[in-house]
Order: sequence, then C-alpha cells, then structure tokens
Amino acid sequence: MNGGVDGIADKLSTSTTNGLTPTEDALKRRQEVYGVNRFTESKVRSFWVFVWEALQDTTLIILAVCAVVSLIVGLAMEGWPKGSHDGLGIVASILLVVLVTATSDYRQSLQFKHLDQEKKKISIQVTRNGFRQKISIYDLLPGDILHLSIGDQVPADGLFVSGFSLLINESSLTGESEPVYVNAENPFLLSGTKVQDGFCKMLVTTVGMRTQWGKLMATLSEGGDDETPLQVKLNGVATVIGKIGLFFAVVTFAVLAQGLMSRKYHEGLLLSWSGDDALQMLEYFAIAVTIVVVAVPEGLPLAVTLSLAFAMKKMMNDKALVRHLAACETMGSATTICSDKTGTLTTNHMTVVKACICGNVQEVSSSKESTSLCSQIPDFAVETLLQSIFSNTGGEVVINQDGKLEILGTPTEIALLELGLSLGGDFQAQRQETKLIKVEPFNSAKKRMGVVLQLPEGGYRAHCKGASELILAACDKFIDPSGNVLPLDRAAVNHFKGIIESFAGESLRTICLAYKEIGDAFLAKEQIPVEGYTCIGIVGIKDPVRPGVKESVAVCRSAGITVRMVTGDNINTAKAIARECGILTDEGVAIEGPEFREKSLEELLQLIPKIQVMARSSPLDKHNLVQHLRTMFNEVVAVTGDGTNDAPALHEADIGLAMGIAGTEVAKESADVIILDDNFSTIVTVAKWGRSVYVNIQKFVQFQLTVNVVALIVNFSSACLTGNAPLTAVQLLWVNMIMDTLGALALATEPPQDDLMERSPVGRTGKFISNVMWRNIFGQAFYQFIIMWYLRAQGEGLFRLEGPGADLTLNTIIFNSFVFCQVFNEISSREMEKINVFKGILQNYVFVCVLTSTIIFQVIIVQFLGDFANTTPLTRLQWFVSVFIGFLGMPIAAIVKLIPVGS
Repeated sequence: MNGGVDGIADKLSTSTTNGLTPTEDALKRRQEVYGVNRFTESKVRSFWVFVWEALQDTTLIILAVCAVVSLIVGLAMEGWPKGSHDGLGIVASILLVVLVTATSDYRQSLQFKHLDQEKKKISIQVTRNGFRQKISIYDLLPGDILHLSIGDQVPADGLFVSGFSLLINESSLTGESEPVYVNAENPFLLSGTKVQDGFCKMLVTTVGMRTQWGKLMATLSEGGDDETPLQVKLNGVATVIGKIGLFFAVVTFAVLAQGLMSRKYHEGLLLSWSGDDALQMLEYFAIAVTIVVVAVPEGLPLAVTLSLAFAMKKMMNDKALVRHLAACETMGSATTICSDKTGTLTTNHMTVVKACICGNVQEVSSSKESTSLCSQIPDFAVETLLQSIFSNTGGEVVINQDGKLEILGTPTEIALLELGLSLGGDFQAQRQETKLIKVEPFNSAKKRMGVVLQLPEGGYRAHCKGASELILAACDKFIDPSGNVLPLDRAAVNHFKGIIESFAGESLRTICLAYKEIGDAFLAKEQIPVEGYTCIGIVGIKDPVRPGVKESVAVCRSAGITVRMVTGDNINTAKAIARECGILTDEGVAIEGPEFREKSLEELLQLIPKIQVMARSSPLDKHNLVQHLRTMFNEVVAVTGDGTNDAPALHEADIGLAMGIAGTEVAKESADVIILDDNFSTIVTVAKWGRSVYVNIQKFVQFQLTVNVVALIVNFSSACLTGNAPLTAVQLLWVNMIMDTLGALALATEPPQDDLMERSPVGRTGKFISNVMWRNIFGQAFYQFIIMWYLRAQGEGLFRLEGPGADLTLNTIIFNSFVFCQVFNEISSREMEKINVFKGILQNYVFVCVLTSTIIFQVIIVQFLGDFANTTPLTRLQWFVSVFIGFLGMPIAAIVKLIPVGS
C-alpha cells in the first residue's frame, strides 16, 4: 500500500542508506510534527502532598485532638494567652515533626527521580547524513536509520531495512515467551522489545507516546521502589516496640488517673469536677499518647531510606548507578563476587599482538611487523585471511565526519579489523566483492560466529571464527607455509594446540579463523556447516589487566569476600590473568565449564568452595554456579555481567552488577547496580557503601533504642511511684524529634571508613541487632535511668530548690539532662566497638550541623519557651550540671565497650 519500506522512507523524506540529512531547523520541525522520543512521566509530587501524608500519622492525630481540647478548656479556664500555652506547645511540636519528616521525604523523592532519569540515559547508533554516529535515544526521530545488535532494546517503533538472523523477544509487550524472527516478510519492530540474536538496520517510524510501548505506558504509572528487606525487618521491630509502648502508655494513664480519682475521693469531691481537673486529666492522656509517640520508633524506616538515598547519591559520584534500593544494603552482606574477565578485570581495549598464519608465528603489534607477516605468507592465504576478517564480522569500518577511517564494533571485532587494515586490506572493497548470504552472529552459547559468502567467480564459501579449541575441533585441513591445503593430522593438531597454549600462557586471548568451500548450492534457510573447515590461522589478542584490580581483589580478600572469575576464555588465558589479578591462589581450583557440568552433587559440595576460576563457561554454567553458591552454601552472591546471556545469572544472584559501557540493555535491565565505568574497583566501592549503610543503620538503631528504653521507664516508673510524669507531652515530642528524624539524619549519613573492609561480611544469617548493640544499649540505658531517677528523688536537696517553683525547676533540670544525655550518646553511637568516637567527626558536616542545631534549640526551649514547653530558665550551675551529666555518658559508654561479648 505504501510501497514497502522504501515507500515509507520516501514519505518520511529519508534514505535507507544515508538516513536523515538534517539541519537544526529541519530536526526541530520534525520534532514538532512527530513528537519527542520520551514517555510522559508522572509528575513529582509537590511538597504539600508529603506534608499531608506526614499528618496522617495516627498518634499525631490523637495528639492534635488533645491539643485542641486543651486549648478550648485552657482558654475557658485561664483566658488568653495563659490558657493556650499547653495546647499551642503541642501544636507547634506536631508541626515541627511534620515539617521535618515531609522535607526529608520530599528530598528523597527528588533524588530517586534524578536517579530514574540517569537510568534511562541510553545512547544508540544511527546513520545520519551518510555517517554512522552515536546519539541519545531521546534525540531519535522518525526517518532515522537505526543500527541494532544482540542485547539492544528497541527504542522506538520501526521497520526492518536489512540484517541477518534477527530474533526479537516481544515478551514485554505481548507476553509471548517465544522469540519472533523479523525479516523483510515480517518487518515490524516494536519499542520495548529486545534483540535476542542477530543484527539489523531499522527505519524509525514512530517515537515516544505514539509507539505501542508508549500507549501501554499511558495506561499505567510506574510504582515506586518496594521496601527493602531491612526496612521490612525494622518495620517489624517498630511494631513490636510500639505495642510495648502502648501497654506502658495505658498503664501510665491508668496510674495517673487513679491517683487523681483517689485524691478527689478522699476530699469527697468525686462528683464535682472543675476545669482544672479536666485539664489535669487531659494532660495525663497527652502524656500517655506521647509515651506511644516516643515508643514507636518511626525513625527506623526513615533512617534506612535516608541512609540508602545518601549512599545512592554518593555511589553515583563513584560511578555506580543503583537501580534497586535493596541492592545497596544486600551488597554490604556479599560473601562472593563472581566476576567476568573481559572488560571488568581487563581494560577491554584489545589489540592483536601475535598471529600464527599458515604455521608462521609472528608478532603483529606494529604495522612494520604486519607487513613482514604479509611477505612471509602466500597471496592466496592473505586473501582468504582478509576475506575472513572483513566478511565474518559484526563490526564495520566507516568514514566519519572528519573524513577519517573509524572502526565500530565490539573490542574483539575492532582488534581483528585493525589487523585486517594493517595487512593492507580494504573493508569496503572486500564487502562489495562478495555477497553475504547468511550470518550467524556470535553468542556465548555457541562461542563462534559464521557467515556464508557468494564468491564473485561463483560458488559459496563459509567462514567461521571463535574460541580456538572449538573451531580447531571443527577443522580437518590447514594451510601450510607454502599455501597448500593439507589434512590436519595428529602432529598438526598438537602443533596448533601448543601454539594456543603458548599464547594463552602469555595471557593472550586466542581466536581461530577457518573457512570451508561449500559448492554451488546453498540456501539462506540452511544451517551454516559446523565441521569440515580449513584452518587459516590463530590470533592472540592482548587485553591488559585494569590498573587497581590487583589491589581491589586484595581488599576483597581481607574483607572476607571471595572473588571468582567466570569467563568464556581458554583456561590457560584465564589462569594467567587470574594469577595476575591475585584471584587464583595456590589452593584454588581452575575448572572448565564442560567439566563442571559433568560433576555430581557430592563432588560439587567438595569442589565449589575451592573454585576460583571457571573458564570456557556457558551462561548456564554461570547460572548454576551462582545457584549452588546461594542454596548449598548460603552465600550472598554478587555477579557481574555484560551480555544478554548473562541475564539469567544476574537475575539469580542476590546482587546483579551490569557493565555500563560494554553491557547490553538486556543485561542492564536484569541488574540491580550498573557499574558506569566497567571497573572492578567500583564493585569494591559498592560493597564498601553497602556495608556502610548496614553499619549506619545499626548505629542509629542502637541510639534510638537507648532513648526509647530510658524515656519509657523514666515516665512510667515516675508516674507509678510519684503520681506525676517528669517529662511533659511537648518535651517528649522534642526528644522524639531528636532521636527520630535528626538522629537519623546525623547517624545515617556517616561516610564509609576504610576499616569497614577489614571485617568479615554479615552474610545471610547475621543478626541485625547484635550482642554488641544490646550491650551498648543496656549499659547506656542503665546509666541514664539511674541518673534520672537520682535527680527525681534527690534533686531538690541537691540543687537546694524550695518554694512553689521547685518542682518545675527540677523537672526542667531532668529534661535538660535527659536531652544532653542523648546528644552525647549520639556521639558515642558513631562507633559500636571503638573507643575513639571523634575520628572524622568534623568531616561529616551533616552530623555537626544536627548536633549544633539540637543544642541551640534546647537552649531556646529551656530559656525562652517556658510557657509552651513547661520549663523554666536555669542558672549557670544547673546548666553545667545538666551538660556534665550528659557528658558523663561518654566515658561510661567507653567503659561498657570494654566488656567482651560474642558477636
């Protein structure tokens, strides 16, 4: 109807060979007509929505009702302004809590939005103006000619122009798990689908919200992040503590109310109630509610979110993009890292340094050496070699906008094409001379790539290249130094195997090239032959180890994390590089994938802990290794991967780490963390931050549980024994602020210290609240409770307080001392086991700011907000004693840390 793909290309004013020929204005106009390749995103919720959500808290609502009743009764009894103080004090405290919570949540949502945008930054290759170039998927327009290869996600709707063996996984759109072949007969490509095999050129027809994926997206909005395992765990803790608090609150209210009733009964006034009595009853109720507020540690989940968000932002600067919040935390418990070799441990800048063509082994790292190689081998062999390099490749040699030759493709393809060019080959001429009939792209299950060519003089020839041992096994002939094709006998096979081993011993990656004449009849539907090839030669590719990898592996070892290398390479190459990186030790085992597959379960139980290198592994071997480590050995496994075939292992692992540069879109989709610089050292940084998150939250929980225990017991015991509570509703709300939101801010944003990587990992079964934490909590709580109780009983005599204001002054001293105990306990909580808690304190600006603002606020509350907070200004001596009592908590905490307990 539209004249096929070419007809549609005409209507879009584009060319299937040169793509768009854009000027700035033309691009803008095209954008206005067809739209931008973006999906409309859900709006960022406004700050007031978070305020409204924070106000939904049940205990805060009850307190607000208390405040309103208190205001009404107070104003009726004592008039304005005296009668309004209690009510307004509670209202102000509630607003402060709501404001701080909402601000914190709002900032988190902005941060996650920012990370979400980072996740979607994908660049793709298009042909515009006849030049192949990289652009962002957001700049894609209808009429663009897009290049897709295995592992890519289709970024817009379009039509197949040309390509080979294109297999598309449409499960994300249709739910069908069977991949679909796309070719000239079935040319439709839909956005959101993934390229499972093959490669192609595609004409973009629709972008953004008009694509099939866009229409689907319009019907649903993406959900937020699920809660992380630690948040779930801590929510459970919070619920239990909340129930205990509720029990204490009910008992406290009952005791206080009973005291008032019995007093009225003795005075014979049980039936006549004054406004004062009602206010008293209301105050008791407010204290009971506030005990619940203090007991419920709503700061726990907040601390996790804060700590994770802080870590995510910092990790972004350290070149790690966290896609799922939980991964941050899980990475801290990792006990094993199964790493790829190429690109992660090595630089992925590959060059051919040695070649064995027609039996001649020659260095080829410089153009001079390449020329001398050409002169040593017969013309027929040079011709076949160049044909193999230039035809059997997924890469391309193009002329860029500066008129220079540019090689595109995977690092291995680039290395081979560079060799072809240095041997004097011409890519374009070679391509035009022969016609490609069929292509089977490289994938790691087959470990080979094959093509079939129609030769200019008639007849067909197949070329294949891939893992040396596999291709050599498919050969039965070879070319000798004189250019004769001879049968491949045992001696020749051993000779070639020796060369492969000697290359591998120099940590070179080996690739074997071979061809086969296949007569005059070959149909594109037929399979490319898998045997009967003639070996052209073997090339050795150097992929240098990344700087810093050896040190990072040593850091992992000292941190109790085992690093295992899983690679598709030859076992000798893998062993040589693993030794260079410090992965393979004397007691370690290096094994090949096929051998690993044959082992029984009993053998695997013995073998797996010792495996340090797995070579020639298929994606399934990697998946099985990860599965066994997780189930049989209960390890927490991190896996790195870059190919589409790594997706199952990335999915199976506790933490999947995908490579940002070499990784395919499919691998990134399956991963939890994307390593933006493909560097192993970054993985160690992720582990360090993961541990830091875990430890920070432990510090915060220790700090918060201490305050909870003390606040509960002081108010409860005081109410039961003396009939009144020393800490009022407003004071308890302020303490709640310090320990919940501000405490979370201070302790959850501590940066990681280097000694974190000297401890052994927590693992899957580690307790979150450890014995060390319980020791610190009870030691500190015991000290604080004794001090509070002593002040309650002996304070008036100690400070020589008398007269009508004595009680208020004493309660203010107790409140002030209690707050300073928390301030100094916050500093002590920076370390759970070390005595020196001041190390690096000034580098943590958030911590210093929180402490400073807490102290300033405390001074204002005590000295100037007496009517609201039920306090009275204190003398210098009383201030000194309050601060000193708080400070004494620090040496006490240090002494408690000396008590030995199990982990």
